[in-house]
Amino acid sequence: MAEGRPERADAARNRRAILEATERLLTDNPPEQVSMERIAAAAGVGKGTVFHRFGSRAGLMRELMLERALSLRELVTDGPPPLGPGAAPRERLLAFLDAVVEVVGRNKGLLAALGQAATVPRDAQQDARDHHSVYGFWHGHISTLLAAERTDLDAELLAHVLLGALQSGPIVHLLGQGEGRRLALSLRLLVTGVLET
Repeated sequence: MAEGRPERADAARNRRAILEATERLLTDNPPEQVSMERIAAAAGVGKGTVFHRFGSRAGLMRELMLERALSLRELVTDGPPPLGPGAAPRERLLAFLDAVVEVVGRNKGLLAALGQAATVPRDAQQDARDHHSVYGFWHGHISTLLAAERTDLDAELLAHVLLGALQSGPIVHLLGQGEGRRLALSLRLLVTGVLET
């Protein structure tokens, strides 16, 4: 799509169908069984349409993860409290951590597919932009809310620690077993303890 030109209605429908089909397939199947052919068939489009739109399987997986993360960003900036503006920093922080765990847990198949795609050569500049748009926003939001509650904390480092935990092998395994609620409760306990120390 040319920059600045609105997306055609049929192209927007195809994009939505492809992303939804990918997420459904990743929910029900191991990532290695989710091929571009299966995605195209489930979306009701040609395989060439999927490649034309996303470039590669890795590109499709990154796009899906970005979409989920950006949906969360919209809720944080414009949604109702406690996730959106209007609640106390502590309430917003706990709601945001719950939401991050939900996004990561709901998309565990996607995370595994992204991990497999890491072996595929990629555009380093695009990776940096993706990293900044997701991790950068999550980190900035968490550190801002921590600092609003406790000015004496190293909020920037603590935000890295909290987000880093979500990328660790044991945590990813836990999420793969459907233990997202357990993780969310543990993060709440951890953050509440830090804020009350």
